[in-house]
Amino acid sequence: MQEIKGRRVLITGAASGIGLATAIAFARAGANLVLTDVDADRLAEAQRTVSATGVGCIAQIVDVVDEAAMARFADVVAAEAGPVDVLINNAGIAYLGSFLDTPTAVWRRVLDVNVLGVVHGCRAFLPRMIAAGGTRRVVNIASAAGFAPAVNMTAYAASKYAVMGLSEVLAMELHGTGVGVTTVCPGIINTDIVRHPGQNAASVWDEQLARLQRYYRDHGATPDVVAASIVEGVRDGRELILVGPKARSSYHLKRFSRSLLQRLTRANSKQVGFC
Repeated sequence: MQEIKGRRVLITGAASGIGLATAIAFARAGANLVLTDVDADRLAEAQRTVSATGVGCIAQIVDVVDEAAMARFADVVAAEAGPVDVLINNAGIAYLGSFLDTPTAVWRRVLDVNVLGVVHGCRAFLPRMIAAGGTRRVVNIASAAGFAPAVNMTAYAASKYAVMGLSEVLAMELHGTGVGVTTVCPGIINTDIVRHPGQNAASVWDEQLARLQRYYRDHGATPDVVAASIVEGVRDGRELILVGPKARSSYHLKRFSRSLLQRLTRANSKQVGFC
């Protein structure tokens, strides 16, 4: 997909962080955007920012957890803009806490947003993408936690492992349709998920969070770095994008020695703030 200009790109969780940065990056490349999020005020601001670049931009509040709402949204997008060229399943939430301190309700919420949100996006938009023919792409935002997680993130890591597995099988099933699949694994990225993480387990102290936030501020990349890699990856048809500090090195280190990576991760956890 060398030509981005004029393409229709849909992004979930587009009101902030990687989603917003990716929307702006595609807009600057000339794509028309379809944005969705659950934060009405930020979504409206995102739409204004994207529209200011001179491209078309549709925005609607939709919760990716709601399968029926996503299906209705797909009908609206098809009627107003036609089939999507690039579907970016980006919406996600984080949670910090040990396995024993993570309530079942939290597991359900994390998996609902991070995994079923991707499922609902694909089920809602893929049929029309396939039927339309031509070269199109699904981009699923996973994480370096999907192959090299730290402690205190069992629910989040499990959800990102699931996104990676889902994407791998989906790519095989879509072979020959013209629709490719890209999995994006950001490393240390300083976004609102880190700065404003919301609820965490009682075992995660304020000092741990402060240490984590300092580490991401001092060592993390900005969402723009991820956004640029996604645009480039869509152009090149890449299946896997490793972007940001420690993503690529952790990926290859795990292939060399899983136990060595785990030892280094445990040793680094206190500095990072995960334990």
